[in-house]
Amino acid sequence: MRWALVKVCLAVTAMVVVAFAVPLGLVVKELARDRAFADAERQAATIGPALAITTERARLQRAVASTQAGGDGRMAVHVPDEPGERGSGYDLGKSRAPKGELATARRLGRASVSDAPGGYALLQPTALGSGQVAVVEVYVPRGVVTSGVTTSWLVLAGVGLALIVGAVAIADRLGTRLVRPAGRLAEAAHDLGRGELGVRVPEDGPAELRAAAAAFNSMADQVVQLLASERELAADLSHRLRTPLTVLRLNAASLGEGPAADQTRAAVAQLEGEVDQIIRTARQQKTHTPPAVTPPR
Repeated sequence: MRWALVKVCLAVTAMVVVAFAVPLGLVVKELARDRAFADAERQAATIGPALAITTERARLQRAVASTQAGGDGRMAVHVPDEPGERGSGYDLGKSRAPKGELATARRLGRASVSDAPGGYALLQPTALGSGQVAVVEVYVPRGVVTSGVTTSWLVLAGVGLALIVGAVAIADRLGTRLVRPAGRLAEAAHDLGRGELGVRVPEDGPAELRAAAAAFNSMADQVVQLLASERELAADLSHRLRTPLTVLRLNAASLGEGPAADQTRAAVAQLEGEVDQIIRTARQQKTHTPPAVTPPR
């Protein structure tokens, strides 16, 4: 019963931990992703004012270099051709996004994320003074997107494991509290069956086991009382038989000689011996009856 309780508690706790830890782990992953792309959007937005003022390459290069992503080589600016000036557009910085994704972002006019080698590329369209749309590209490495996720998952796993271990320890303690009184009750029943009439069970543990222990102790007391009454009855009956036996012995002695007289005297002697044996046995059992003893808890 103890191990059954531990197994049930282990299964229930594991299911609860999994039910909460898995969704929480996914939420942590999404939060890390959103944080990485929000930072990329913030850095892309810092180039917007510079693009609104000028598209001169040198100035934009200084503006890009002033950002963290630009300093790390993770920012690129895609400036389109000026109206009527074919070939005036240029790309500033290292581009990692596919050309088709750049064209789509420029056409739709809203930020998007595309896959790039080893990570992702945030594409932020920005309107120019000439009416054209430039695209600011910020490269987000995969490690930045998953930054802190592994640590958070390990913390969740550790907390879940601690909860499972704690639940198992509590279940084991409760199981011990249930099993120990039941074991004492079973051992006392075996001892009583072997004739140890003085054995008793401490009344502790859950209410049901306390009731069972009280019933066992009451039964053992009744068994002792019944045996004592039986011995007293046998001794009293033997003492009552002594007077008729004495009369029989005297009458047998007065029968004289002969086979019938000898048989009568032998039968009276045998009956008297049996009565004496019953009395001796009753006295010995009364002397050897142990007192009721309750084992320590």
